[in-house]
Amino acid sequence: MIGVINQPVRTDVADPLGSRSPKQLLFAALAEQRLMGVRTPLRASTYIAVLGEAGVHPATTRAKLDRLVVEGYLSRMRGSRGVEYSLTGPGDDTLRAIQNRMDAPRPFAPNGSGWTLVTFSVPENHRAARQRLRAALTWEGFVPVRDGLWVAPGEADLDAALDPMAEELVGSSVIAFRAQDLARYSLAGTAARTWDIENARSAHETFAGLWGPDATDMDDLTDLARLMLLGADWYALVRTDPRLPSDYLGDDWPAELSTQIYRSRRDEFMRSAHDRFFAAIRR
Repeated sequence: MIGVINQPVRTDVADPLGSRSPKQLLFAALAEQRLMGVRTPLRASTYIAVLGEAGVHPATTRAKLDRLVVEGYLSRMRGSRGVEYSLTGPGDDTLRAIQNRMDAPRPFAPNGSGWTLVTFSVPENHRAARQRLRAALTWEGFVPVRDGLWVAPGEADLDAALDPMAEELVGSSVIAFRAQDLARYSLAGTAARTWDIENARSAHETFAGLWGPDATDMDDLTDLARLMLLGADWYALVRTDPRLPSDYLGDDWPAELSTQIYRSRRDEFMRSAHDRFFAAIRR
């Protein structure tokens, strides 16, 4: 039986990726629910119990659930046993896109060669759409290199990034190009500053320290809690790594080691964690 742990979210271990917020842990729980094939609405008490495994306070979980309703990821309804929540169509699409990236065979490699360039104009009265557009571009690996010009390595999938918010972009202008840089004017000279490669390396090293075979910081937690924390940390790492071509990174780039660690630890935790999640649903 799952009980609520009345302690704060685990912030006592290094978390340079900012991945341990209650919202990110809730997204991790929703992702696991989706992978488990659970499509029926779940009670708020189920999420309270599940996130309680990682030390999230019940009131915080309720607030984050309601926030995801406002943001359009969840719908809320009154069921026979209390308030229930389920993923909306856009919420399911978002989680599927995130999971596809997180579970990709090479999650830190660019897709194809060259670069994808994007410039956009969003009406001033659509500030929320502009923020979501920037967030979607960031997830796809884009960074702003000049005023109004965003660049991503390889052949970024703009359709996957922007289709979920197509209605919000009505009246906006998004223009994209494929390009190859010229040898004398390459991005190589500014890549380290533009993408903060050393910060990404540090994030990989910290991830390995937290989740490698010798790590013990979270041995006192259940597999369900560890799986959510692992998912949140991995998502943050995937967001942090620039997915640059290997020529920009050097032979000792730690992405392959991080990927091996993630897959090994996930396999270690998953069965027990999903059993525990199902137990919370049945309560």
